[in-house]
Amino acid sequence: MSRNCLVAQSGGPTAAINSSLAGVISQALKSDAVHTVYGAKNGIQGVLNDNLVALNDIFAKEEQIERLKNTPSMYLGSCRYKLTDYKKDTSDYDKICEILDKYDIGYFFYIGGNDSMDTVAKLSAYTRDKGLDVKVIGIPKTIDNDLYCIDHTPGFGSAAKYIAASVLEMAHDTYIYAIDTVLIVEIMGRNAGWLTAASSLARTSYSDAPHLIYLPERAFDKKDFVQRVKELLKEKHHVIVAVSEGIKDEDGNYISAQGGKVDKFGHVMLSGTGKVLESIVAEEVGCKVRSVELNVLQRAASHIASETDIEESFCLGANGVRLAMEEKTGVMSTLNRVSDEPYKVVYGEADIEKIANYEKKIPDEWINEDGTDVKEPMERYLRPLIQGESKVAFVNGIPSYMFLR
Repeated sequence: MSRNCLVAQSGGPTAAINSSLAGVISQALKSDAVHTVYGAKNGIQGVLNDNLVALNDIFAKEEQIERLKNTPSMYLGSCRYKLTDYKKDTSDYDKICEILDKYDIGYFFYIGGNDSMDTVAKLSAYTRDKGLDVKVIGIPKTIDNDLYCIDHTPGFGSAAKYIAASVLEMAHDTYIYAIDTVLIVEIMGRNAGWLTAASSLARTSYSDAPHLIYLPERAFDKKDFVQRVKELLKEKHHVIVAVSEGIKDEDGNYISAQGGKVDKFGHVMLSGTGKVLESIVAEEVGCKVRSVELNVLQRAASHIASETDIEESFCLGANGVRLAMEEKTGVMSTLNRVSDEPYKVVYGEADIEKIANYEKKIPDEWINEDGTDVKEPMERYLRPLIQGESKVAFVNGIPSYMFLR
């Protein structure tokens, strides 16, 4: 007897999260065990608010699945909602289970990052404790690449490609003047520096930018930073610095913390690391200096997405459905690298309890001794993830994407 499935998206957008959604929808529509595929608008809040939409007719044709694969951000919308501890308060869970029962949902797929996997962990534990026949599966995504039990996360490869291309283009912009200049590029990454490390891929046979890379995995030393910039300016007219938004001083304080403010998940709110370093250079070095914050631009740039990222994201979504059909619950769909050359991955699963609320950081041995660059193993790890170009359709000169009205 077939039942219905429900899929939702959560957290920050990426260029590849809709490809994972496409993978879930495509695989679910092929399954005899699934009758109707529902999508919840705005993540788990859409479930709580009974804001569901049937997706079967919308994606009945394969070309619509392909369009969705190459559409950035979240087709179903997102949220940042933290479920309570059900052992203390079951109100959220009671409402969610009421909706799941109303729509005869047997399979729930939640696509998101670390905080979303927290939702998967809590909801799967609750349904197990209550003996409810609902399979809860996590589908990974995050440009931060900080989830455990997976070689790399969907969305990261495309963001890495965008960052590397942007840093190279900014280097071209900077090199044209014969005056001393410093360009500081602030890149997302609160506690893990994977995205900033990807800036190393901008280096070519003629450009060695970025000249300095600062990651949150190592303490930031202001005096050492100033001295290094001064020394580099003696060798060349232009210094380009890639810096994670989450760099900290030796006491563990964020360089750009907003007076200790935190979001609802307890994460410190950051802003302006590039501006802080720009001020330091202006005061201590005295040359022309500019800072650029890539901010949201790096998250959903589908026009320069990695084909590898898009295809792997689709496969992770489809793999999640297969796991549910195997009666798995409380797991996350995973991929793990078998080899670098030729590049190959295999798909599997991991217990959600080993993933939720943990952050995977860059191995220390992949960072150089003075904490200002990455080593060759990092570039070997990164390079396959940015291969291939996106297949975005253009209309009237701009990308044509899907949008749920």
